[in-house]
Amino acid sequence: MLEKNDFHPDWTSPPGDTISDILQERNLSLLEFAQRMGLTPKDTDELLHGRAAIANEIAERLGAVLGASAAFWMTRESQYREDVVRLQHETQHTGNGEWLSELPVKEMIEFGWLEPIRNSANEAKACLRFFGVPNVGAWRERYRDVLEMAAFRTSRSFNSRPGAVAAWLRQGELSGASLDCNSWESNRFQEMLLNIRPLTREKDPSFFIPELVKHCAECGVAVVIVRAPTGCRASGATRFISQDKALLLLSFRHLSDDHFWFTFFHEAGHLLLHGKKALFLEGANIASNKEEEEANEFAARILIPPKFQTTLFKLGANGREVIKFARLVGVSPGIVVGQLQHLRLIKRDQLNNLKRRFTWVSD
Repeated sequence: MLEKNDFHPDWTSPPGDTISDILQERNLSLLEFAQRMGLTPKDTDELLHGRAAIANEIAERLGAVLGASAAFWMTRESQYREDVVRLQHETQHTGNGEWLSELPVKEMIEFGWLEPIRNSANEAKACLRFFGVPNVGAWRERYRDVLEMAAFRTSRSFNSRPGAVAAWLRQGELSGASLDCNSWESNRFQEMLLNIRPLTREKDPSFFIPELVKHCAECGVAVVIVRAPTGCRASGATRFISQDKALLLLSFRHLSDDHFWFTFFHEAGHLLLHGKKALFLEGANIASNKEEEEANEFAARILIPPKFQTTLFKLGANGREVIKFARLVGVSPGIVVGQLQHLRLIKRDQLNNLKRRFTWVSD
């Protein structure tokens, strides 16, 4: 039985977290869980994310399906609701200064996400409007879920600041929502990737980015490129912002063609292989490394199909041969170099002159 103590974290954990852990341990799918509980997929989602309270009847069903007593689940629910109220109360009494220090406000203004702000009071209001929440407690509650739902490719050498990551995600969400897209079609998207692949040879982002956005929108995927603020080390993220629309968010953080295109096809792999479920966020232990490996393998196969692998392994650090091979395969030389480096067939400092480099320009 859960016992109360004096530990008061600055986050909340809905009973759905415990449910998800049990489902993962038992290798039980959400669909099977919903069927056993007698719930619709929507009701199950509401339960897992804490948007639906656990009443006595649901507690009894949880006990029957997952084990533990109904009292356990009711206590778990009660503690969660108490934590939500406590955090909201603490937020109202401690002010917004600490929260604002977590956000990259200066860059949010610089990047045009926020209008210039005169004082800290208006700054807090503007940031709350940006995130679409009424207070900081609601922000912490909402973006804890969003961070768990998102899938990133991040640099393991650095720790991401949650506030910076949340701001980047929110700007991507807003930009993606404004893009006109057809309804999501997985088969069409997979076929479209073969039409997108030749864009890797294009040198000018002002040409290949609009083409990339257009092709993906035809399949229900909103591709958005948002510059990452300081503290956000993510290269890409994917999530469904509605049942019929996927968001594929890219930061172009490394500013080289091999990283940009591999990240795009990696995230495309997540959409196709792992559907609408939550993906991996480094450090959150939501998904296994297997999903990341599958997305990596998907991207590698799309960029350099298996029939060319034998030749790839024989290339070495010969620049002319790499260029010829890239032309044969139909991708940019930089992508070939990136794969050779990743596979440790050449050193990290070899043939980097064949990669295309980009810079951010202001409006």
